[in-house]
Amino acid sequence: MELRVLQYFLAVAREQSIIRAAESLHLSQPTLSTQIKAMEEELGKQLLIRGTKGSRKVTLTEEGMILRKRAEEILNLVRKTEQEITLSDQVVVGDVYIGTGETDAVRFIAKAARELYRTCPGIHYHISSGNAQFVLEQLDKGLIDFGIVFGPIDHVKYHSIELPFKDIWGVLMRKDSPLAAKAAVSPEDLWEKPLIVSQQGDNRGALTDWIQKELSELEIIATYNLLFNASLMVEEGLGYAIGFDKIINTSGSSKLCFRPLTPKREAGMSMIWKKYQIFSKASEKFMEEIKKLQVR
Repeated sequence: MELRVLQYFLAVAREQSIIRAAESLHLSQPTLSTQIKAMEEELGKQLLIRGTKGSRKVTLTEEGMILRKRAEEILNLVRKTEQEITLSDQVVVGDVYIGTGETDAVRFIAKAARELYRTCPGIHYHISSGNAQFVLEQLDKGLIDFGIVFGPIDHVKYHSIELPFKDIWGVLMRKDSPLAAKAAVSPEDLWEKPLIVSQQGDNRGALTDWIQKELSELEIIATYNLLFNASLMVEEGLGYAIGFDKIINTSGSSKLCFRPLTPKREAGMSMIWKKYQIFSKASEKFMEEIKKLQVR
């Protein structure tokens, strides 16, 4: 017994007329009559009591009333099953792994995750922090799905989405430092100062290009992997840390302050992933959300 024919039968039962049912189903009356007759023959029972030519009204036999009840239950169950199967494509659960350096752009990642949480609360996010080398190593090993990196992208190895953020380079220092009185820090201000720089070194020439000296000519007293650790060294008076703004909280009772570089230096960033990578549904949903936010 086909579901389509059950729908035909219910239409006849509802309209109490084969002619009106045929019209509602956009079928010819002979076609519908043939389908109902074939159902009766298949079941070996009469389902309809057909009226005289004058009335054309049909009524259900006892077997017809049983079939009507069961047909409604069957079709309701089919609709529910279809909805559940369709919904299973939308209800996504899983984990998304992201590697990133210390950057205020993590707020962008958080915003995407928050938006996605409304429709996909079963997705969980795991953030690993480190420098660019760490992020690329994690990505190449397949330990993370996405990496947030600064500067040029190796498009031979990675796909990328440019994020609508730029981090500002500057110097983290104590508030009682002589340079704290300045609105911005110039290259010559740091030529003779003890510096704390990222373990990434020159960051593709960005530092030496701005400071107009080679690293070997500077007094680099320490290096850091995470700016938070560098901030502790700065707080203890070890030196001046060069890094990005908005990573260390310098408000309120903090002993530290941040001064941007002059001439101004900014770093654009991108979200990258390996070419030919097969994503989980959770990762696909996350990337779709990032793309939506990118164009807003």
